[in-house]
Amino acid sequence: MAQTNGINGTDGTNGTSNGTLPALRTNPKAIFFTDFDGTITLQDSNDFMTDNLGFGEKLRKQGNQDVLFGRRTFRDSFQEMMDSVKTPYDQCIATLLKNVQLDPCFAEFFAWTRENNVPVVVLSGGMQPIIRALLAHLVGEDAVEHMQIVSNDVQARPGKSINEEGGWDIKFHDDSDFGHDKSLEIKPYAALPERPILFYAGDGVSDLSAAKETDLLFAKAGRDLVTYCENEKVPFVTFEDFSDIHKVVRDVVEGKITVKEAAKGRL
Repeated sequence: MAQTNGINGTDGTNGTSNGTLPALRTNPKAIFFTDFDGTITLQDSNDFMTDNLGFGEKLRKQGNQDVLFGRRTFRDSFQEMMDSVKTPYDQCIATLLKNVQLDPCFAEFFAWTRENNVPVVVLSGGMQPIIRALLAHLVGEDAVEHMQIVSNDVQARPGKSINEEGGWDIKFHDDSDFGHDKSLEIKPYAALPERPILFYAGDGVSDLSAAKETDLLFAKAGRDLVTYCENEKVPFVTFEDFSDIHKVVRDVVEGKITVKEAAKGRL
């Protein structure tokens, strides 16, 4: 089921409500889809848990490389990562709140999107409770209520509660090899005969399913998504932080440049 909040109802239909795509409700000129971990935040919460509470950085990076080069699915790799974390879920969240930081330029960008009717849709391979807790902590509850969040979730293992040792498990959003196929959320917008400009920002292997679906892809410099785009010949532009994204999105929305002109690859 799609996990939604704020601007949408929790209807479980890949973000649609009564046949209406949520991000179209204000008739926007553009929609900004974005990954959460390592894109809006400086650290990836799932990587942080795996490296510090699970089986460690070496195995996690090997799993990412296996996904990047098609040797295994993201779903299987991510399940293995999360299975290695036995810490009670509430303690995981507490640890992340102390260690995960927001991209320093995201808040300003998000304020601009609200002022200029550019809906922000968070598409995450992470888990809804962690995303909501981090966003509320980093940008405030009001901001969270103005974002659509579509993600995986968490569930208790049989006979246990999520807040005991080894008690929680990831609940995947769909049955795809990604666990959460982000393209499924974007494609209904992309298929419209008349539609807004579609942007996507991401950094890693959880974003591979979305990489080819929007008009302009922002890939975080030095991360796995850049490698994938170059290997697959997917047009993109790199970013260091959200100030880079802000400038390009603003210029495209204002008609100063086209998405084709903006897709400059590595900068």
